[in-house]
Amino acid sequence: HTATRRFVAPPSDPRAAHLKAELKAAASDGRKKTHTASSWEARLCQRLTAMRLACLFVLLAATVQDINAFASLKPRLALSTSQTAPPLRAAAVEEYDVVVIGSGIGGLSCAGLLAAAGREVCVLEAHYEFGGCAHEFDVDLEGRTVPSARLAALGADAPPTFKFEAGPSLYSGLSPAASPNPLKHIYQMIEEEPEWITYDAWGAYLPEAPEGYELSIGAENFLEILRRYGGPTAVDDWNKLAATLRPLASGVMGLPSTAVRPDLGTLATLGLRYPGPFLNVIKDAATILAPFDMESEDSPFYVEDIFLRNYLDLIAFLLQGLPASGTLTAVMAYMVEDFYREGAVMDFPKGGSRAMIDALVRGVEKRPGCAVKRSTPVERVIVEDGRAAGVAVKGGTVIKARKAVVSNADLRMTFDLVEEGKCAAFDVERNELLKAVPLCKSFVHVHLGVPASAIPDDAPPQWTVVGPTWDGPIDSRGKVVVVSCPSKLDPSLAPDGYHVIHAYGAGNEAYADWKKFEGATDSDEYKRFKEERAAPVFDAIAKRAPDARKNAVVEQIASPITHARFLRRHEGNYGPAIAAGGDLKFPEVTTPLPGYYRCGDSTTAGIGVPAVASSGAQCANALLSVFEQWELNSKIVMP
Repeated sequence: HTATRRFVAPPSDPRAAHLKAELKAAASDGRKKTHTASSWEARLCQRLTAMRLACLFVLLAATVQDINAFASLKPRLALSTSQTAPPLRAAAVEEYDVVVIGSGIGGLSCAGLLAAAGREVCVLEAHYEFGGCAHEFDVDLEGRTVPSARLAALGADAPPTFKFEAGPSLYSGLSPAASPNPLKHIYQMIEEEPEWITYDAWGAYLPEAPEGYELSIGAENFLEILRRYGGPTAVDDWNKLAATLRPLASGVMGLPSTAVRPDLGTLATLGLRYPGPFLNVIKDAATILAPFDMESEDSPFYVEDIFLRNYLDLIAFLLQGLPASGTLTAVMAYMVEDFYREGAVMDFPKGGSRAMIDALVRGVEKRPGCAVKRSTPVERVIVEDGRAAGVAVKGGTVIKARKAVVSNADLRMTFDLVEEGKCAAFDVERNELLKAVPLCKSFVHVHLGVPASAIPDDAPPQWTVVGPTWDGPIDSRGKVVVVSCPSKLDPSLAPDGYHVIHAYGAGNEAYADWKKFEGATDSDEYKRFKEERAAPVFDAIAKRAPDARKNAVVEQIASPITHARFLRRHEGNYGPAIAAGGDLKFPEVTTPLPGYYRCGDSTTAGIGVPAVASSGAQCANALLSVFEQWELNSKIVMP
C-alpha cells in the first residue's frame, strides 16, 4: 500500500507522446502544485480560470436539491463546541488511501472515481441510510421508521413500507446514453447505474393559471404556455432570446464539467479531448461568465414580457436557489438549449433515490480494499505534521488516510471538523468564509402515505405551485412549492393500494424564524408553528389531490430544525447563496490544509444534483494524475 503508483498511457496510444511533451510539468503527477509561473503561464491560467468557471456552473437543468429528514429518526451526534478535542481512547486503527466524510452524491461520486482508479477508499456516513441529503427512508403503515438494513435482515418477513425521498425528486438527462449530465458521467466512469423511468407530463399552477395546466416538456409546448399566459411580446421575446443564447450553449454543453481539474492538466482533459467546445468557451468567456441580464433594454438578453421574466426567474431559482439576475449567463444558455433537446423527457430512478445512491455505493464497494460504512459519525479530522492524516469517529476509532481526507459535509462542518490552530492558512479561510458567505434558506417538507384513491388517476407525477402572485422575491415564504408523487411512476415505492407524496416549499424558510425552537421541538408551540408554516405545502398538494391529507395513514412534517438536527446542516441550509457577478466565489475543492479536500453543494459547481456530482469528480481529479483521469474520462459519452 505504500508503493508509489505510476500510470502512463499505453505505448500504442498516439496521444501519449503528445501529452507528455506538452504537459510534462503539469500532468506527470496531478497531486503536485505549481508555485511559480512565467508571464505566459499566468495569462494562460487566467484564461483557464474563466473556462473552468464556465464548466463549473454549466450543468444540466435540475431542480434545487431539497433537504429533509424526519422527526422520528435518532439524531446524529452533534459536533462539540469546545475548541479542544478530548483525547482519543486506545482503539483499533484502520488505514486507507482516502477517507471520505459523508455519503452524499458528491462524496460517493468522488469515492467511486478514486476507487475505480485503484485507490483504497473508505466512505463514512453518520446516518443509518446512505445518501446524505438525497437519502431515502422507509416508514411502515403504522408510521414507524424502519431502517433499510433491518428490512433486508427481515427478508420475506419485512413489513410493507412507504419509501420517502428526503431530497431531490426531479431529474433529467440521465436516461440517454449520451448526455452532458455530470451524474450520468459518474455512472459511466464507475460502470454502475440504476434503471431509469421516463415521463414527460408536468403540471403547474401559476398566478396567471390558478386552475393549472398539464403539458409535455419541450420547446413547442413552452411556446404554447407563452401564447396562453404571456403578453403580446412573449413569443417573440423567447425566440429572440433563444437565438442569442443557443450559440453560446454549443461550447458550454460540449464540455463535461466532470473533466475539470484544478491545474494546467485541464489543457489535456478538456482542451485536447474537446478542442471545439473548449475554444468556444474561451472565446465567449466574458459573456457566459457574466450575470444573466434580461431587464436592461440595452442587454442582448433583454426580455420585455413580464410573464416570461417571471418564468425564467422560477427556472433559475429551481436550478440553483437564486433568481436569474444572480445566475451565470452560461447556466441560462444551458437551460434554453435543453428546451430544444430532441425527445426531451424527465427521468426517475426505478426504486427511487435509494437506487441512485446504491449504484454509487456499488461503485465503491466492488473495488478491492474499499468500504462504505453507515452509522459512523466523524467527530474530527486528525492533523499530523501539518496535514490531514485521518479521522476520529464516535467511539474512539481512528481511521488513517495515507493520501487525503475529503469532506462531503456542508461548509461550516467542513471547518468545524478541524480544530483551530492546526493550520494558520486554514483558519484564515475559515474566518473569511464563515463570516462572508450567505446561506440559502431552508425547507418545510411534507411526506404523506395515502390510499391510492386519494390521488386522481389522471394526476401527473409532479406539479409545481407558484403564488398567489409573482410579487416579491422568488424565495418568499410559501411562494414556490413542488409536489411529487413518485409512486405513480414506480408503484414499488408504496405498499399495494397506496401512494407516497413528497412536497416541499422550495428554499423559502428562513432559519431565523425557527431558531427559538432549538431544543424545544417537543413543545406545543413548535408543533403549532410547524403546522402553520406547512399550510402552503398542504394547499399545493390539494390542488391536484384534495382528499390526500384527510385520508393519509402516514403524515410527517419536517422543518429547518429537522434538517439541521438530522442531516447535520448548519441552520438547515442547502448551500451558499453566492450570486453570479459578485466578489464571492464558491470554495475550491482544495483547502489550505494539505491533504484536506472538499466536495458537495458548498464547493465549486454549487447547488443541485448535477452540480454536486460534478464537484465530486473535480475533487477526485485533484487527487489523480492527468493520465489516470484521462482513462476514466474515456468512458464519458457526450451528445
